[in-house]
Amino acid sequence: MWTTAQYRRLVQGSAWYDLIVTMAFVTPWSFAALHGLLTGVSQALSLPGELPPFEPAHMLMANLLGSIVCVWSVLRIRDPQQVYGRYDAVARFLFSAWQAYALIHGASSLLVVFLVFELAWGIAQVLPVRTPSPASQLLRV
Repeated sequence: MWTTAQYRRLVQGSAWYDLIVTMAFVTPWSFAALHGLLTGVSQALSLPGELPPFEPAHMLMANLLGSIVCVWSVLRIRDPQQVYGRYDAVARFLFSAWQAYALIHGASSLLVVFLVFELAWGIAQVLPVRTPSPASQLLRV
């Protein structure tokens, strides 16, 4: 169970994680560099699954995802409300479902790392938050 202050820090932490991980998705140039890096890592480690080249429509989807996630991240960093954490948990479970689907259908196993983080952040954000008792509110005054 989280305290309100702990949960706010959790929401901010998950937002910082998202911002760092998806920042490179925002532009075609930064995503192309990231894609090249991930392809190199996958090949160097001889990981199963594929990371195919991206066509313009794929790039558009990656850039849209990166843009929206980065804006959503900045909102949660600046204003880490509990309701945002709950919505973010739902989004993470949806992302996890689609990542698992992609893995089942042959995507690079590099995706497993991101899947683990999505599930961990999602589970952490659905845990209960302790409601402060009236007595604890009086003690703060």
